[in-house]
Amino acid sequence: MDKRKQAIEKAVRKTLINIGEDPDREGLLRTPERVARMYDELTAGYHVDPVKLVNEAIFEVDYSEMVLVKDIDFHSLCEHHMLPFFGKAHVAYIPDNKVIGLSKIPRIVEMFARRLQVQERMTQQIADFLCEVLHPMGVAVVVEGAHMCSMMRGVKKANASMVTSALTGIFKSDPRTRAEFMEHIGRRRFDD
Repeated sequence: MDKRKQAIEKAVRKTLINIGEDPDREGLLRTPERVARMYDELTAGYHVDPVKLVNEAIFEVDYSEMVLVKDIDFHSLCEHHMLPFFGKAHVAYIPDNKVIGLSKIPRIVEMFARRLQVQERMTQQIADFLCEVLHPMGVAVVVEGAHMCSMMRGVKKANASMVTSALTGIFKSDPRTRAEFMEHIGRRRFDD
């Protein structure tokens, strides 16, 4: 077992004791190990090589209209309370003779979501990364999220959601392009 997982297990065991639990009781015996594995999975985005992620999936194409992948499910952890937030991401770009493989956009979202995050930064990171690898005419990212930290604690508002956006290039400068994007993400799915 690596040192990082051992350290997490030790910290979880100590936390259980500090909240008044017995880490040696039957239901909690393997909890430190499970939590360590969970954090390994939920923070896997720190260990993704972005270059390998898009490796050989950028193609020269004579296409300059909007490409949109919407309703991408994501789960992340709020960096302030380490509680989950989750929702949907909508990602569009206008190519400048380069497109990226369809499966790569959800993987890019996941790479940034699988970290300790704030939704605002995650939204911007997705847009910035696509700009960096594609050099498109513009990128638009809208993320809708529900945050357990505001549902379970603090204000306790279960129905509140957060919407963040990052717009670059033509999406920022041309209201018609931005409106087209917003219209597309507001439409129901074709299979609903």
